[in-house]
Amino acid sequence: MKTLIVLTGPTGVGKTQLSLQLARKLGSPVLSCDSRQMYREMRIGTAAPTEEQIRQVPHYFVGQLSIHDYYSAARYESDVLALTAKLFQDHDRLLLCGGSMLYIDAVCQGIDDMPDVDAQLRSELLQRYEQNGLDDILAQLRLLDPVYYREVDRKNPKRVLHGLEICLMTGRPYSDFRLKTPKVRDFNIVKYCLNREREDLYRRIDRRVEQMMADGLEEEARSLLPWRHQNALNTVGYREMFDYFDGKTSLDEAVRRIQFNTHKYARKQLSWFRRDPAYHWLNPDTALDIV
Repeated sequence: MKTLIVLTGPTGVGKTQLSLQLARKLGSPVLSCDSRQMYREMRIGTAAPTEEQIRQVPHYFVGQLSIHDYYSAARYESDVLALTAKLFQDHDRLLLCGGSMLYIDAVCQGIDDMPDVDAQLRSELLQRYEQNGLDDILAQLRLLDPVYYREVDRKNPKRVLHGLEICLMTGRPYSDFRLKTPKVRDFNIVKYCLNREREDLYRRIDRRVEQMMADGLEEEARSLLPWRHQNALNTVGYREMFDYFDGKTSLDEAVRRIQFNTHKYARKQLSWFRRDPAYHWLNPDTALDIV
């Protein structure tokens, strides 16, 4: 039976380099599972694979979108399944690599079918959120969908806004669409999660942020400033630079905040992955022999 190998782990752990080695060993392309590396305008701040790395091993789902494009985990699920159906004709094993938690789950377990949200409604709600704050959005969500209101991370504007979008667009509670029923795949899935000692991981993250700055993150973020309210740019690395441009912080402090917030995101990823007993945990320095 065909097999999809999932390679994940926290940001900065060393997924990219190992994925190149594994892909060559497997004779497989890399199916990227990083929801931000898909945006071609965000190459530096997302540590996207370089042109040289892409020449070494073909990559899918890197740089194919603009920050102005709408995309979702549900679309990613559909796109990956369509692609794997073609690639499995010539490959027995394929490699999916990245750290976007919901996108990985969408491929492995499926995601409930959700209607696409009208762009005008999304824009109006975002403007309302920016003017009135999240409490205003939460109050209406509580009225329209008390079930989702109790479940959602009420400090996460993206999740809260999306729930209200679906309620307003369909006239039904968002929770009605969230059945959480795992879908059956016609291929095997083997899941590996990379990890390092906490101090080592943090040092790697800090060095990578410093390298991003040397590579031109400040200039990249400044070029995207006019579109700062696009959902894609609600991302660690860009938010902190926008605060610097606004005069809310110094450049050195912005860099320190990027490092700190990336540490925080890495902990969130690890907590998410630990909830799934299907993962085999590995140190990336000794993981090449998994295939």
